Amino acid sequence: MAPTTLTSLAGEKTLQSEFVRDEDERPKLAYNQFSNEIPVISLAGIDDAGAKRSEICKRIVEACEDWGIFQVVEHGVDTNLISDMTRLAREFFDLPAEEKLRFDMSGGKKGGFIVSSHLQGESVQDWREIVTYFSYPIRARDYSRWPDKPDNWRAVTEEYSEKLMSLACKLLDVLSEAMGLEKDALTKACVDMDQKVVVNFYPKCPQPDMTLGLKRHTDPGTITLLLQDQVGGLQATKDGGKTWITVRPVDGAFVVNLGDHGHYLSNGRFKNADHQAVVNSNYSRLSIATFQNPAPQAIVYPLKIREGEKPVLEEPITFVEMYKRKMSKDLELARLKKLAKEKQLQEKELEKTKLPETKQKDLEEILA
Repeated sequence: MAPTTLTSLAGEKTLQSEFVRDEDERPKLAYNQFSNEIPVISLAGIDDAGAKRSEICKRIVEACEDWGIFQVVEHGVDTNLISDMTRLAREFFDLPAEEKLRFDMSGGKKGGFIVSSHLQGESVQDWREIVTYFSYPIRARDYSRWPDKPDNWRAVTEEYSEKLMSLACKLLDVLSEAMGLEKDALTKACVDMDQKVVVNFYPKCPQPDMTLGLKRHTDPGTITLLLQDQVGGLQATKDGGKTWITVRPVDGAFVVNLGDHGHYLSNGRFKNADHQAVVNSNYSRLSIATFQNPAPQAIVYPLKIREGEKPVLEEPITFVEMYKRKMSKDLELARLKKLAKEKQLQEKELEKTKLPETKQKDLEEILA
């Protein structure tokens, strides 16, 4: 079991066993070995008709076809709002453990604070604390699961959620147009768009080369906007994990990545970004992820299939079914890997108990 908070573990010299990843899952690249491969795109002029908008849209589409991930600047979200949201997030994680644990979300509660992950059945824990709240649809908000400290948390996070929802829809408009569809086609495919905000805190880690802040994954939803601080730790791969890059932090930028839903709606044209988060022993790191997801009953199937292509899905399914299949597959792979590891250890122990070949022959001669 993971501890109630990571604060007490950050100062230790060795990592607790529940956070230790297998060799093949450990980081291959440091948190601050930054790459410039991920495009940084200014959105200034995206609301205007003409050549400027066309150029911005072209760059966004190329990034989605190549990586499924890019960064946006001059996006229209007020810098003071971003600053306030970041400050309040840090103040929340600075609260005493008992204050954070008043909003403990273990046991299936929807929203609040938890260490590592809210997913059940994870065999290895991520080195992070999170606080999460669900902000859309507005009618479904449960403010009893939103932190009441620090002061102004609710007012600032409500405004932040609204601005990020607007920005996400604007980006989905661009992708809809690129697919030759109506401007709001991708947004409409979500039926009643859901928004979840996850604030991640990655404390200093005693052995960062043996664990991950967040394991490798693709997001299940439509589109994600991530605000990260200047420490660094977000990594992406597009060759199945053979090589990784660390995304360079850009002050005030949002990292945008497509999830599985966006990937399927585009019939695989736009990549679902494969990414993870690494940690370090020098600095704590903060990031704020805003997930725009379809309603549970929304149908997942390509909105347009280009000539000569086959659909990436065999049949239409609901988003909730797609999500269940994804989680079940991930947990089953983890279970099988754990069993294989246990078998390997048993075989090693058995090998140790065997006599050397010469002694075995001597024993056989004595017993003959």
